[in-house]
Amino acid sequence: MKISEPRSRSVLVLDDDDIVLLAIQETLERESYDVSAFTNPHEALKALSQNRYAVIISDHRMPEMTGLEFLDECKVIQPNASRILITGVLTLNTVVEAVNRGEIFRFLAKPWIREELLATVENATQRYTLVEANEKLQADTLDLNEKLVATNASLEDKIRELEEKASELDHANQALERNFRHSLELCFRLIEAFHPILGQQTKSVVAICEEVAKSPLLEPREQETLRVSSWLYNLGRIGLPRDLVSKSLNDPQAIDENEKTLLQHYPVYGQTLANFVENLEEVGQAIRSHRERFDGHGYPDKLSRESIPVPARHLAVAVGFVECNLPRDQALEHIIRESGRAYHPEAVRLFMKSSNLSSLPKQVREVTLAELEAGMVLAKGIYSPSGLLLIPEERRLTGGVISKIKEHDFANPITQRLMVFR
Repeated sequence: MKISEPRSRSVLVLDDDDIVLLAIQETLERESYDVSAFTNPHEALKALSQNRYAVIISDHRMPEMTGLEFLDECKVIQPNASRILITGVLTLNTVVEAVNRGEIFRFLAKPWIREELLATVENATQRYTLVEANEKLQADTLDLNEKLVATNASLEDKIRELEEKASELDHANQALERNFRHSLELCFRLIEAFHPILGQQTKSVVAICEEVAKSPLLEPREQETLRVSSWLYNLGRIGLPRDLVSKSLNDPQAIDENEKTLLQHYPVYGQTLANFVENLEEVGQAIRSHRERFDGHGYPDKLSRESIPVPARHLAVAVGFVECNLPRDQALEHIIRESGRAYHPEAVRLFMKSSNLSSLPKQVREVTLAELEAGMVLAKGIYSPSGLLLIPEERRLTGGVISKIKEHDFANPITQRLMVFR
């Protein structure tokens, strides 16, 4: 049976829970997606053999077959479709198995956030469009080359067409690069959703590494590796228990030896996740090594001095500055004091030089609604449960603004964590 022509905004959704299925369907249809919803995986597979879909979304835990098994069969029927797995248990094993078995484009954790769902589906449709366009462009380029061999008389015109196709491919590659940047942002959102303080720390580290990466002392490849690894270095922590991560952030002295050993695995988890993407081997190595020390007493591999990769040396200083949770001047003193022990001296020198070029990020703390005071500055915008922005980031609070926040909370409770600058 011939499959129908592709539709760039067509989405197939599979979930054995009627309520969840209806919620996803209504959310996507409001954004003008053409949604086909199924509760039975066999009916969904039959539809896949008859219709072309840009995006396939599946729940993981279902009675007849798992989401991974379903998406594995989808890959055979429609290999270009972007496949998204929804799971209520976000573990590293789930991520690894999803990527290995189903070539999953993205995964979402339950309960999913509307904005995250829409952003993920939008990126998935863009990826589908680019893959289809690249296949067509490659086919057109091959066809054009054959015609050039056969028709010497029209060589000049055919070369012009080839140049146009090359330009289109270049634009497509640029679009893929933009999509990669969107993927980094989605990874950051995943980290932030797992633990807001990790999200704030990651933003601060990214800002520092952007300044350091501008230095001509670093090779272009090292600059790009440092930038990308600064976005992803915390990704491995999502494989750890959330309570343990909170404890390590709020009361690190209370961590016992077993918990410390578990925590020290997160750079390895981060490297594993980064290596699932092509051409990110150096980024994965930087993530793995950013907890190594100059004196060889770091983890996980006890590397020292020049054996530590260059991007990891600079990432280590940025992470150390942010995670020491000290005022700026004291944090700088801490970095200088640890130069030659925890940190590579040359990396510290470049950090100090770069820190004078821009205002380094402020430290962030979490407060309750009752602790809000006039004069505080929001480190993260406040949103209503429906996603409406109430107060933007970096807004200085007044008594009137705090009263309005509490009134809104009384009528429609604000469920997010509240973050302010120290």
